[in-house]
Amino acid sequence: MCKIARVAAALIRVLYLVAVAAPAKSLVAVARVAFSLVNAPCLRYMNQAARGRSCTGNFCGDLLVGAMAHSWRMLVQGLTSLMFLCARADEYVRPPPSPLVLMAHDKPASHPQQVHISVVGANSMRISWVTDDRSAPSVVEYGTSPGKYTASGTGNHTTYHYFLYKSGAIHHATIGPLDPSTSYYYRCSKAGDEFTLRTPPATLPIEFVVIGDLGQTGWTASTLSHIGGGGDYDMLLLPGDLSYADTRQPLWDSFGRLVQPLASARPWMVTEGNHEIETLPVVDLAPFAAYNARWRMPREESGSPSNLFYSLDAAGGAAHVVMLGSYAAFGEGSEQHRWLEMDLARVDRRRTPWLIVLLHAPWYNTNQAHQGEGERMRLAMERMLYEAQVDVVFAGHVHAYERFTRIYDNEADSRGPMYITIGDGGNREGLALRFIKDHKSAHLSEFREASFGHGRLRIVNETTAVWTWHRNDDDYATVRDEVWLHSLAAAKRQTTGRRHVNEL
Repeated sequence: MCKIARVAAALIRVLYLVAVAAPAKSLVAVARVAFSLVNAPCLRYMNQAARGRSCTGNFCGDLLVGAMAHSWRMLVQGLTSLMFLCARADEYVRPPPSPLVLMAHDKPASHPQQVHISVVGANSMRISWVTDDRSAPSVVEYGTSPGKYTASGTGNHTTYHYFLYKSGAIHHATIGPLDPSTSYYYRCSKAGDEFTLRTPPATLPIEFVVIGDLGQTGWTASTLSHIGGGGDYDMLLLPGDLSYADTRQPLWDSFGRLVQPLASARPWMVTEGNHEIETLPVVDLAPFAAYNARWRMPREESGSPSNLFYSLDAAGGAAHVVMLGSYAAFGEGSEQHRWLEMDLARVDRRRTPWLIVLLHAPWYNTNQAHQGEGERMRLAMERMLYEAQVDVVFAGHVHAYERFTRIYDNEADSRGPMYITIGDGGNREGLALRFIKDHKSAHLSEFREASFGHGRLRIVNETTAVWTWHRNDDDYATVRDEVWLHSLAAAKRQTTGRRHVNEL
């Protein structure tokens, strides 16, 4: 023990001298080395213990090392959560947070949990789920009658580490071809519960639910209950900020269990928000590790080089949905910029009358929270959306609801997209209550309210759609805002040779 104390004292003296004499970059490097020296053996112990193996060769040694490893884990988790929250502090003072709704898994390790689905191509579906048993098969059995599985799809699984956390097996398997507007019954890993999904329609009409900044609180549970597990909609779109795990990886598991009743029944198409980044100073952790492992989207099918931005067709190509990444490089010459240019160029507006875009940080915002955070992306990409005649742009990030008129470059323009902020799904941070009355964009804002809720976009036909926002402060989801939209592509065909008129 005396020898250990002398070594520890010598290490402290060295670190002190380095801290006094070394520049900031050197300090970061030393911190990373010190972290690795401590974290690596602790991680090895946790892995050995998970396999039931001894780390030291005797019971007392394992007991001592185990206590040290668990103490280190608690210290790291506490410090990282504190650092993350401090790094995200801004000038906006939010109301008290809502308690988390934590969902436990009380079934055998081989039973699937956190089941969610997403569309892949024109007639296939990706089924994603987690098993604590990392040897469980990545197989989905399915059919059109309960308990009668006439086909199957085989995929693969992955795991990831985050500090001392190691995920269960995260499975992804694609099934299809599937018929449109059809209910399928399926089972994952040949074990556990049977689930039911309904495929989207191949033609219009189609209805999207749109929610942002969801989290896992009592407010979240209210939003999900108002959306309803019965599923009077075809697809859910989420513009970022899913679990609000914020480095606490078990919260990703809890979130998956919370949304499973809805996410296993209708496709959930998501893009990343700032809460999915989960990187920290000093510690060498890849950004979006949990998000990319758990929520795999159809990037390959849309020609995207990244899971952080992609696109998909809906209703047989009558609607094209583009998911952009606010936290992936977006400037001219970036992969995302080049991909967006190519993706929009491929859209034939004669067969695709509706073009929808989702991103996280809003380009137009009169709320005090997150002012100007989407401006650089707007400057880099707004012209492309305008020239492609995008009909509507949904954003999250700001925890309130706001709908703007059609805009281009900070001016009302009947040929520009309608901008809607829908970051009010139920996150733990509370609502962004303060709107700026004399904001330069206030005259463009047509409806704004700081309440939790969700939105629905029902595309009725090639020319007409209706948007409704449902507030859930009440016992029932109350429709507080409604507006009819006309397709810009259809309007252009109808007004050839004449001046464009306001589409709202």
